[in-house]
Amino acid sequence: MEIVEVAEGLARLKVPLAGRIYDSPVFYNPLMRLNRDISVFAVKTLAPRKVLDAFSATGVRGIRYALETPVEEVWLNDLSEEAFGLILQNIELNFGVRPVVEGDSAEVSVDRRRILVRRSDANALMSAMFRYFDFVDLDPFGSPAPFLDSALRTVRRKGILGITATDTGVLCGAYRNACRRKYLAEPLRGELCHEVGLRILIGTVVRYAAKYDMGIKVLLAYYRDHYFRVFLKVVNGARKADESLSTLGYLWQDESGKFEYSMGLLPTTPGAAGPLWLGPLEDDAFVQSLHELSLEHPLGDLKTTEFLSLLSSELDVPFYYDTHALARRTGVGIPKLQALIDELLSRGYRTTRTHFSPTSIKTEAPFEEVLSALEKVNNQRHLI
Repeated sequence: MEIVEVAEGLARLKVPLAGRIYDSPVFYNPLMRLNRDISVFAVKTLAPRKVLDAFSATGVRGIRYALETPVEEVWLNDLSEEAFGLILQNIELNFGVRPVVEGDSAEVSVDRRRILVRRSDANALMSAMFRYFDFVDLDPFGSPAPFLDSALRTVRRKGILGITATDTGVLCGAYRNACRRKYLAEPLRGELCHEVGLRILIGTVVRYAAKYDMGIKVLLAYYRDHYFRVFLKVVNGARKADESLSTLGYLWQDESGKFEYSMGLLPTTPGAAGPLWLGPLEDDAFVQSLHELSLEHPLGDLKTTEFLSLLSSELDVPFYYDTHALARRTGVGIPKLQALIDELLSRGYRTTRTHFSPTSIKTEAPFEEVLSALEKVNNQRHLI
């Protein structure tokens, strides 16, 4: 395994050199830096005492938590023997001390901060550490569904789950049967698939949590670079679980592009997508805090700052209208996005761009009003 050294945030890392990231014996994806940047800002904002990075690989995420946040105890775990060895090297590289190793465990204390390393199956480790962690980070290869039960058992009441799902093809309906198996939900193909997939993921966590009399509060949920990422606060009590379940529902879309959604545990229309989360996708104060931290970070990435700025300004209503899809269905020209936004704003409807798609808008306007605005913008363009 050929090794190269890279830098990310405040961390220096030894990572495998490979022609393709998937060919490496230990996984490191530089394209996921934005994911890790936002996660660091989240941990910095939430200030949990004990954090678990359940799928550490090179250790980049957990090491950045230890370097860049006030966390008191960080656990880095990976089942791979090669990953375990590389994590130990990277801890020594960043902290100047090599952890003391005993079998499949290692530990080091640096500046009153404990860093613990385990070589274990993630489910086994989480099941053994009942109600121990304040923040549990799940970033597996593919679906997080097989790890949700254990994650909900290991996280403390009022703790946080940070979950990544890279099986976007499943959640977006390309593999419908796989979505039914893994998430017990019906996906949707088409221009709305990314938001539908994200909301199916959250809805799945809500249903898993309800078994343990726990509800869920969404702090932030987003889609980016072919993955989904959610930060969910666990809230205790059967009533909170019921409240979260009551926010689940279904979406359906007709051939014209018009969509409707309704809350309920059962669909009212054949072919509806769901069950899925129909509540907010972000907490305004939390996202604003992340954005401010990105501006202050000495090694902040401009892409991360710009993305958080877009998230903080985005209208938080379910689903969006893709202007290219609407133009194709109605036979009109594709409008300039800002012109359509301005027209809907002039009619009194809050409207913004959306991070889900560069050609789409989020708006409070009804479908018929969006079509009317689209037609007007196109007519004005032809008159110029």
